[in-house]
Amino acid sequence: MEVILHVYDVTNGASDKTNNTIVQINKIFKDGIGLGGIFHSAVQVYGDDEWSFGYCEQGTGVFSCPSGKNPMYTYRESIKLGTTAFSIFKVNQILRELSREWPGHSYDLLSKNCNHFCDEFCERLGVPKLPGWVNRFAHAGDTAAEIAGNTAYRLRQAKTEIVAASKVAYRFLAGVASNNSIVTPGSPVNSPRGSPRFQATWFKNLISSGSKPSTSSELGNRDESDEGAQATRSRNPRTESSRYAI
Repeated sequence: MEVILHVYDVTNGASDKTNNTIVQINKIFKDGIGLGGIFHSAVQVYGDDEWSFGYCEQGTGVFSCPSGKNPMYTYRESIKLGTTAFSIFKVNQILRELSREWPGHSYDLLSKNCNHFCDEFCERLGVPKLPGWVNRFAHAGDTAAEIAGNTAYRLRQAKTEIVAASKVAYRFLAGVASNNSIVTPGSPVNSPRGSPRFQATWFKNLISSGSKPSTSSELGNRDESDEGAQATRSRNPRTESSRYAI
């Protein structure tokens, strides 16, 4: 049985101006340069009705209407996709399955629209999918959204790595300052300008004011480090007293 795709210009906007603009966009990008446009599609097989998918709050989003006569849109053209070897009973079974799998509330303009449904329907019928230009704008929008999401994730990941590296740098500077702050005969005690301990404290304040630990495990590691540092100071009173020498 022959499978036919019916394509419409999406002209269900609130104003004639909007609808005319969409028609002009489709003429330029589809008819003019062959890229694509903003289209609705439906598949006809066995009988005079076409099948498509749309939004609704409850129940399935799969629906049918007389082929080429959807009142919501402006009919554009029909495309013969091929023939299916399935009987009408098998096609009805496929439509029942799709009706369960495509609830109306799952509709998404970029990732799960009428054109995606027609692609899925055609694949199950064993015929070629829709021409690329029918749903190209949705694919481009979905790709852009995915790229934006990945970019945001990478920025968050980079921020976490920078904060972690800063904390490691602080611990290193704090350790250097602790070693250099032991008072020895003849060492200056009233010169904070060149003191590594003073620099480490300033660096700690800088890091602590603009960052927070991102995970609970990181907090646990910090607590263990603090406990280890306290134990070390209790075993080495000379180092403990040197903290206040600066």
